[in-house]
Amino acid sequence: MAFYEVYSHPALIRYKTNVCTRATLFVLMVFCLTYIPPLLVAYKSQGFWLKRSTYEEQPVVQFQYQMLMIGATGTAGEFVAWSTFPDFNRLLGSNLRIPAVSVKEEDSNQDGKSDRLRLQLSVPLKAEEQIYSIQLLLTFSYQLFRMSTVVMQSMAFIQHSSSVPGSQLFINGDLRLHQQIPLPHRGLHAAYNVSVVETGSPFATSYDLASIIRAYQARNCKRKCLYVFVYVCVVN
Repeated sequence: MAFYEVYSHPALIRYKTNVCTRATLFVLMVFCLTYIPPLLVAYKSQGFWLKRSTYEEQPVVQFQYQMLMIGATGTAGEFVAWSTFPDFNRLLGSNLRIPAVSVKEEDSNQDGKSDRLRLQLSVPLKAEEQIYSIQLLLTFSYQLFRMSTVVMQSMAFIQHSSSVPGSQLFINGDLRLHQQIPLPHRGLHAAYNVSVVETGSPFATSYDLASIIRAYQARNCKRKCLYVFVYVCVVN
């Protein structure tokens, strides 16, 4: 039996509502929970499946106002010396020469961290004395905070010699961190926050520069090694 269409009428139904409804709020919440938390997790975790990454940080470096200076005045072992360590100065006897010292730490960009150290030493000499070589040791406090919290005592060692005596020596250098292990990202790493020089010791061996540098560079390298050294440019 065939069927015939006898009447048709199209129906148009429209539903209207305000934008500020619970349904709109629900959609916005779902959108935020879908995209924002993964982005925050990726940012805080330094990325997903990260194998290797690098970052730069300006350390907080403070001069400790500890110095040890030795100048050779001849080829037969004659020398003059001075330090900020009273016990070492007492061991020098007639070889002690107390210099005029000027120290200034500069913060070029006003960020609260010292960018440059200006140090000037003027050593008084006798009329017959001339300087052929100079050794200078300076100590610093070195701190990192951005990724790892590291506090350590570091040093700068400067050495220069010449076959002819000199009256002035200019040094320009940068402190750099030498690292052979990953730093811990939790807690305080202060294993090397000890004095570079054994202050208060009455023995001359405690102020031997070769021993100080050897112990400084070793720093328990069987397990980990972390120290700061200085690159210098010398002009005399």
